[in-house]
Amino acid sequence: MNKAGDSRGSETGRTPIQHVAVIGAGISGVVSAAHLLKEGFGVTVFERTDRIGGVWCYEERVDRDPSFPNLVPPAQDWADVDAENLSKDEALILHGPPGPCYAGLKNNVPTSLMKSSLLPWVEGTEEFIDQGRIVHYLQDIARLYHVTENVQFHTRVESVTKPADKWIVRTSTLRLEADTFSISRKSESFDRVVVASGHYNIPFVPNTPGLSGWKARFAGRVIHSKSYRTPEPFKHKTVLLVGAGASALDIAREVCAVGGKVYQSRRESKYDLTGPRLPQEVARVAMVAEFIAHGIDSSEAPWDEHSQGVIPGKVVLEDGTTLKDIDYVVIATGYITSYPFLEGLEQPHVAWEDADETVLITADGYTTHNLHKDIFYIPDSTLAFIGVSALVSTFSLFDFQAKVMAKVFAGHVQLPADSIMKTEQRERKARFQPGDRFHALLRGEQDYIGEVLTWVNASLTRAGMPAMEGMDAKWLMAYDNFHANRL
Repeated sequence: MNKAGDSRGSETGRTPIQHVAVIGAGISGVVSAAHLLKEGFGVTVFERTDRIGGVWCYEERVDRDPSFPNLVPPAQDWADVDAENLSKDEALILHGPPGPCYAGLKNNVPTSLMKSSLLPWVEGTEEFIDQGRIVHYLQDIARLYHVTENVQFHTRVESVTKPADKWIVRTSTLRLEADTFSISRKSESFDRVVVASGHYNIPFVPNTPGLSGWKARFAGRVIHSKSYRTPEPFKHKTVLLVGAGASALDIAREVCAVGGKVYQSRRESKYDLTGPRLPQEVARVAMVAEFIAHGIDSSEAPWDEHSQGVIPGKVVLEDGTTLKDIDYVVIATGYITSYPFLEGLEQPHVAWEDADETVLITADGYTTHNLHKDIFYIPDSTLAFIGVSALVSTFSLFDFQAKVMAKVFAGHVQLPADSIMKTEQRERKARFQPGDRFHALLRGEQDYIGEVLTWVNASLTRAGMPAMEGMDAKWLMAYDNFHANRL
């Protein structure tokens, strides 16, 4: 492992090795580290959990419940693990929260589209496979490209600042010893930083009237999908599922398979692609307008969630329809994008339209502002993000973005002038329409890749270097077939 401060090659007059911090060891972090290592960088990957694989890693434990509602990036308490009388298990959850992976999770983008250029899938791999095989694939990439030995596990990044010409990364590492734990903190300097921490950490919970009351009174009967693990608790139960994303589709399928009755509450949207793939017995209904409890005195103790009875209340929908006899509510409304370690760059109380040319996160909790091509932070391009683009072929696109990032960091590709990047960002925002998701490429992925390749290869040609390749012919065919079947 190359540690910060090494200067391999300096004795021969070569430029000292630059060191890059990569935050996260999921797909985005693994491919980022691998491409950076191929370019000759020293790399340190910081991972909060004990393994490589990110959101694909399954564990039975669940994270703490979010607030109800939970609308904006919350302030992170980095002293949470310093509390007295904290158990080892409590420290593990605070320091490296379990992700949203459920036992039956499979990829919803076929493996022919969801692959890294670093390693093909084993011949004969099915198009849709379980999360365990996906984790093994990511771990194989990490092993083959020497990423694994550069990962600091059980280490969370608490602060990333740049007071001078270097980034200062402050971390805490959880050390486990039998039934006890300890925390060690340190600061390291890096030339560049890659944020690859993903989107699936902080649940978004809407401020629907009555929802917080239901959560307070009916506790475990009202959950966010991040806490879903298996369909067994919902066997032969009536479930109100709020949301229309990939997790909602999977949960609906699994609950129906064990005899559950599912209402899927959602708003009409061009991003709702789950309808045709839902089980026929799922009732798609309008968005919830209000949760109403019957006969519950607010001064009473919380209702017994282990009771066999239905929740004593009703749900009023936006079209005036009323639902009754609900056993469980699963809020599958997505996640808030947050980078709490980037001090001062999150402004959760600033409206989206009021974002200046330095802020990263605003009150919408989704958009990462001021990124060139969803990758490079325009005010300081030594800070990059991989995995921001949404509704894409994930592994394939993030691998492509990581290759671009590594070539820019290595000096092989030049970024446009700041004025050009800022103008492009302003024009992109001007095209933004209400209801849009700023980073959602949906069926525009090929156009995005083409635009980036045009810029990258023009720079490589001027430098007399080989052109960078885009997606191969098999990927392009799979892409066309996949989207044709979704229409």
